[in-house]
Amino acid sequence: MTNDSPASPAADPTSAPAAAPNPTNPRGHQPPPEGVYLRTIKSYVLRAGRMGSGQVKAFEQFGPQFLLAYTADQLLNPAAAFGRDAPLVLEIGFGMGDATAKIAQARPGDNFLCCEVHEPGVGALLKRCGEEAIGNIRILRHDAVEVLDHMLPAAKADGSGALLDGVHIFFPDPWHKTKHNKRRLIQPPLVAKLAARLKPGGYIHCATDWEPYAQQMLEVLGADPLLRNTSTDPALSGYAPKPDYRPLTKFENRGLKLGHGVWDLVFTRTASA
Repeated sequence: MTNDSPASPAADPTSAPAAAPNPTNPRGHQPPPEGVYLRTIKSYVLRAGRMGSGQVKAFEQFGPQFLLAYTADQLLNPAAAFGRDAPLVLEIGFGMGDATAKIAQARPGDNFLCCEVHEPGVGALLKRCGEEAIGNIRILRHDAVEVLDHMLPAAKADGSGALLDGVHIFFPDPWHKTKHNKRRLIQPPLVAKLAARLKPGGYIHCATDWEPYAQQMLEVLGADPLLRNTSTDPALSGYAPKPDYRPLTKFENRGLKLGHGVWDLVFTRTASA
């Protein structure tokens, strides 16, 4: 503090005495205003990482074509974003984007809106899209929950108005420790948001290589009133055969060789709420 700084209240004999500390709130944190609730769902924390020169160049060269800006006050216009009308699939968390690129190439008739916050992963997928001319991918480097809340409308009571034909969530962080399970992405509030934004007949496809998380996914997806499990084989215990469009990742292949399991779950949205 310099000599020109105003005196603190403690040094001013005319100032009012300080309020006694609140034993239930010793740090004096103010509660949110009435009617304002803290958001408890978050798909990811925005994070950066070390990018290679090719990924940096991809942002500059291909970003204008494949990156979309997050808009909190404007709904997504898929036809404008992709330059065509086609079924729209949302992917949440694509990692380095290898599986995403392969799926988009295998399904050229569909559009893929891909949310990821890991900068090197975004750069890697941009590079693939630009170099391999994968024109049916658009990328949002933003928290997917906010994208759902502000850019993708929920269906009306009759099922109309939704934009999504599908949702892909492959190998989300399993948060292995029990005390961290609450951080898992697949929780009832998020699933409710996803189901509400699917067109009737649209699907949610999840995959994980962590069995306790697979069990939680099955429980959470099965409890949502708008969703129906597509698995009909009792031998699969509610899980689905791996759809042909989902490629095996190198990590998945490595795990399978070691005897690890992988569980796919595919649920579809019912006709109306």
